[in-house]
Amino acid sequence: MKTKFSNSTDTTGMGLLIAQNGLRVQHEEATDYKAGKQDEPDQQTKHKAYLWCKEFLRGAWKTLAEEEFQISIIRGGLSNLLFLCSLPDTKSCVEDEPHCILLRLYGAILQGTEAMVLESVMFAILAERSLGPKLYGIFPQGRLEQFIASRKLETIELAIPSISTEIAKKMATFHRMTMPFNKEPKWLFCTMEKYLQQVMRINFTKESHIGAFHKLLSYNLPQEIAKLRSLLQATPSPIVFCHNDCQEGNLLLLDNPENSDNKLMLIDFEYSSYNFRGFDFGNHFCEWMYDYNCDEYPFFIADIKKYPTKMQQLHFIRVYNAELQNAFEVLDEKQIAKMEEQMLEEINRYALASHFFWGLWSIIQARISTIEFGYLEYAIARFETYFEQKRQLGV
Repeated sequence: MKTKFSNSTDTTGMGLLIAQNGLRVQHEEATDYKAGKQDEPDQQTKHKAYLWCKEFLRGAWKTLAEEEFQISIIRGGLSNLLFLCSLPDTKSCVEDEPHCILLRLYGAILQGTEAMVLESVMFAILAERSLGPKLYGIFPQGRLEQFIASRKLETIELAIPSISTEIAKKMATFHRMTMPFNKEPKWLFCTMEKYLQQVMRINFTKESHIGAFHKLLSYNLPQEIAKLRSLLQATPSPIVFCHNDCQEGNLLLLDNPENSDNKLMLIDFEYSSYNFRGFDFGNHFCEWMYDYNCDEYPFFIADIKKYPTKMQQLHFIRVYNAELQNAFEVLDEKQIAKMEEQMLEEINRYALASHFFWGLWSIIQARISTIEFGYLEYAIARFETYFEQKRQLGV
C-alpha cells in the first residue's frame, strides 16, 4: 500500500524526497481530482518498461520486439505504480524465463537511498526463503518481480476467522526471522520525528488543502508525539522483525496454493524493520477500519466500528502464540489470561502509533504524490481515530 523508494533528490525546497524516475511529480497546486484512475500506461513508461524487461530477463525476452511487448496497469497501493508485463501468446518461453512479470515503479518517496538498498536486500532474502515473490531485476526506479496468480484481500475479509488465523501465522513466521539489519528499534520514532519535521515545513496553496492542513496542525502534533512516546516507553513490547504494513493490499490470496493451509502470501516489505511487536499487531488491527478499494474521491472509506473486537483480537493473539510454540504448558489458566491481557494493552496502545505514523505520512504524500488519493482526508481520518481510541483507552 504505502511505499517510498526511488533514486531521489530534494527538489521541493522542503527537504522532501521526490522521485526522479522519469515520471512526472504532480504538485498539489496543479492537481485537479477526478473520479476513476488511469487505465493505460503512457508511451514513455511503456518504452522504459520494455527496455528493463529486455535487459534483465532471459530467453524469449531477449528477442522481443517492442511492438510485441505487452503491458497493462495493475492497480496498486497509494504510492507504487504496478504493471503487468508479458510476452505475446504467440511467443513461447525458451528457457526457464517467466512468461509475464510484475513491474513495480517507485513513486514519490519519503526515505532515501539507504532505505532502498536495505529493502532490496530484504526482498532478495525473503525471495530466497520462499517467503515472498522471486526477484528478477532491480534498478533505481523500481524492480521486476514474479507475477503471482492471485488477488489482494478485501478489507472485509480480514475479519474472516480462517483468514485471520493464517495472517496471524504469517506474522509469527515474520517475527521469528533473523535478518542482517540493525536490531535497535529506532525505525518507528526516528521516522515519525523526521516526518513531523517535514510536515511542519510544508506549505499548501490550494484552498481546500489549506483548510484541511490547518485542521491537522490544530492537533498540536509536536506535543502529541511527545505524549505518545512517553506512553509507549512505559508499554513493554518485544523487539522483533516486523513487516510494519500488514494490511489487505499486502496480502495475496493465491489462485493455486500448494496446500489449503498456506493460501496467503505477504508482500511489500518496504517498511519492514526491527521494531516493537505491538506496532505490527496494532497496525494490522487498524487496517480493518480502512477500505481503499473505492473508485471515487477520496478513494477510501473509514469505519471505526470495524476495529476488531476483544474476542477477535484474542483469536489472533492465541493463533500467533501457538505458532511460536510458547511454553503454555508451564502456565496455568490464570497466568495465560494475564499474559493475554498484557498483550491486548500493548497492541492497542501501539495502534495509536499506527494512526500517528500513517497520518504524518499521508500529509507529506498530499504534497508530493502523483497518485490520485485523498491524502489529507485520510490523514484527518487517522488522527480523528487516534484521539477517539486514545479516549477509549483512557490514556
